[in-house]
Amino acid sequence: MNCSAVILAAGKGVRMRSELPKVLHRVAGKPIVLYIVEAVKAAGIEQITLVVGHGREQVEKTLSGLHLEFAVQAEQLGTGHALMQAENHIDPADTLLVLAGDTPLLRQEILTQIIDFHVREQAAATVLTCEFAHPHGYGRVIRESDGSFARIVEQKDASPQEQLVKEINSGIYCFQAGEAFAALKGLKAGNAQGEYYLTDVLEILKRDGKKVLPLLLEAEEDIYGINDRVQLAYAEKIMRQRKNRSLMQGGVTLIDPDSTFVDNEVEIGPDTIILPNTMIEGRTVIGSGCQIGPNTRINDSRLGNDVIVESSRIKEAVVGDKCSIGPFAYLRPEADLAAGVKVGDFVEIKKSQIGEGSKIPHLSYVGDAVIGKAVNVGAGTITCNYDGKKKSPTILEDGVFIGSNTNLVAPVTIGRNSITGAGSTISRDVPPDTLAVERADQKHLKRRK
Repeated sequence: MNCSAVILAAGKGVRMRSELPKVLHRVAGKPIVLYIVEAVKAAGIEQITLVVGHGREQVEKTLSGLHLEFAVQAEQLGTGHALMQAENHIDPADTLLVLAGDTPLLRQEILTQIIDFHVREQAAATVLTCEFAHPHGYGRVIRESDGSFARIVEQKDASPQEQLVKEINSGIYCFQAGEAFAALKGLKAGNAQGEYYLTDVLEILKRDGKKVLPLLLEAEEDIYGINDRVQLAYAEKIMRQRKNRSLMQGGVTLIDPDSTFVDNEVEIGPDTIILPNTMIEGRTVIGSGCQIGPNTRINDSRLGNDVIVESSRIKEAVVGDKCSIGPFAYLRPEADLAAGVKVGDFVEIKKSQIGEGSKIPHLSYVGDAVIGKAVNVGAGTITCNYDGKKKSPTILEDGVFIGSNTNLVAPVTIGRNSITGAGSTISRDVPPDTLAVERADQKHLKRRK
């Protein structure tokens, strides 16, 4: 069996009130449409065509590298019209899965069920349906007296009696591709929207004696579509609940899942504890046995095992095993900490390598630096890395001790096992095994009254 998929993603999403195409808005750190692509791929389908329209350049750029094909719907004239644009991309002999690009909660298991059912029953068309207690806004599935499929009627075209029907159209279909595209040629736009409805294809196929089947599943959450920011926030909540549940089932402790926000791509090892009010975003990877939070935000970073992070911000950084970060520390991009490093309160590190066992305990700024092993950086130390035109490096070799309130004027190197006196401004290289002190003589002048 050869399977193809068409994802309808051409709409502007007017109710989002955004310049960004609706399908590129993010849920748990990832574009909406990417979830659908991944679900389709997980169901074993590699031949995927996206029908794009509004903001198509952005959509194609975002999904580049995923081996997708794109068909353009220049004018949005309905779902049936959208599928017509993909005809040249589909083998007529294929089983064709058609679905919307705005349902990020959709899971592979649902797609597998409808494909298997469709193939097993040798249907020309299968539509996934659900029963909603409050179906307002959805197309209703109308059945014959014997329970077989009759037609689908959209909310705006439904009679008062039809609007009482609880079974709704999910917008997910399986077709015999050749049959579907043949039926599409018979579509008319005689409805309240003036559009070519894909749902009318089912009625055409049934009228022509083809087998059209509804598949009723409990999939209310999976088919949830995004039309505005309120629905976006609801999908975000559901997706994060799924992620948190998966983490906890994998051995991660979340003290308060409701105040813990973890993006879909994040990986966290077992026996790590996440405290409340913590956000972990992007492609962050955290090892085992860590304690993260409270009040911490980490994105696109890699943390080793047995790391402690308290009330801190970590952005695009690398943290080795058994490091201690915070409270109130800020690791900026390209901060790279070896094992056993301590970064204390109100310390900022940017584009610097910190060697094994080194300590920067309090109130310091370290930028464009290379710090060796077992270095101690005293409170209030600053690497003066910018002269107004360029940034220069500071190098602290193994075993260096930097006295409190030292200014290190880059470019400068402090040799192995050297010490700087508290309050010094060091602007020249210091040899190994040296005490460097730079202070003006202390003067006492009598106060005038």
